[in-house]
Amino acid sequence: MKRFITLVLLIAVTLGAQSQLLWKISGNGLQQPSYIFGTYHLSPLSIKDSIASLPQAMQDIRQVYGELVMADMMKPEFLAQMQQQTMLPNDTTLKSLFTPEEFEVVSRAVTEYLQVDIALLDRMKPAALFQQLTVLFYMKHTPGYNPQEQLDASFQQEATEQGKKVGGLETAQSQVDILFNKPLRRQAEDLYCFVSDPDKVERQVKEIIAAYTAQDLDKMLQLMEEKEGTSCDPTPEEMAQLLYDRNQAWVKQMPAIMQAAPTLFVVGAGHLPGEQGVLALLKAQDYTVEPMK
Repeated sequence: MKRFITLVLLIAVTLGAQSQLLWKISGNGLQQPSYIFGTYHLSPLSIKDSIASLPQAMQDIRQVYGELVMADMMKPEFLAQMQQQTMLPNDTTLKSLFTPEEFEVVSRAVTEYLQVDIALLDRMKPAALFQQLTVLFYMKHTPGYNPQEQLDASFQQEATEQGKKVGGLETAQSQVDILFNKPLRRQAEDLYCFVSDPDKVERQVKEIIAAYTAQDLDKMLQLMEEKEGTSCDPTPEEMAQLLYDRNQAWVKQMPAIMQAAPTLFVVGAGHLPGEQGVLALLKAQDYTVEPMK
């Protein structure tokens, strides 16, 4: 179950007090400060109103960089390419990736949330089905959740409306690779970890929502430190792929981006804290990183 939460939220382990979502980056030769904001995709857009310094930060910056350019995900050519990558190889079916008992559990979840016979989805990768089910799960169990209103996208849209540049630290394809191109057996395990105990997932998600709303990254990450000792726990290699390697890659790009223009970076909150988090990596490069209220 923890594996499910980790995959969706990309949460890392923290070692110090991290109690803000907006951080100012200065020093190390920067003429003007840049900023970084930690997002959480289940949070309503109103979280932005609780951060008094955010409007000024948005005014001061000249560009917004996200994990990727959200508009790229909506391009017809990319959508067609992604559709292909959500389908199983010709010699594999969805049913073949589960035991009969596991497949029955998955089938019941598909019937409940998608209201279709799972036989109609037998060519779909488990990760693609996982994505569809999670959206519907959130819509059912998280009051106010609107998949059409995403924090990351709202920052990019605001920047575009103000005539500011929008950029990405990764490509849309790199995110597709993370989501849909991992080993099929592991995809199936992720899906089963989710559907096998939805009550527990709902409880954990609500705890994390509360921590994020309070801007308490320490609490969020404390919840994620809890291990179950099962195959649902992410492996060290998976954590590196999801978090640590990406953090390192982003921090290598950020100095040149900040030198070009004052920037607001908008990335998942789980990428910020911890020894291998973006904030610590920036400090290791002699930047001053300060929380903003």
